[in-house]
Amino acid sequence: MDTPAPFGFTDSHLAPWRQSTFAPGVWVKDLGASDGQRIELVRFEAGVRFPRHTHAGPEFIYVLDGEAIQGGRRLGPGCVGIAATGTEEDDFKSETGCTFLLVYTE
Repeated sequence: MDTPAPFGFTDSHLAPWRQSTFAPGVWVKDLGASDGQRIELVRFEAGVRFPRHTHAGPEFIYVLDGEAIQGGRRLGPGCVGIAATGTEEDDFKSETGCTFLLVYTE
């Protein structure tokens, strides 16, 4: 049996952007995954609203640029949004466009 590597590395500059399968106007860079957790760089075009979804585990976002709106709250650069396991979300959007780091449970 192979022993898993203790560390994984990704150069985000080399990772390609791909269109999200969940919503038009959402672009994703897959940065890594381990033990059911994923980390992605996500870009929302202006006016995008993410469809209703339920969080399978905790979700963390860190806004890098632009502005996201989560639970009616505006999150600008440097802001963090946290959604608990089981949270239903149907109002995550960006009026201006934004880029954020996302860590979530698969």
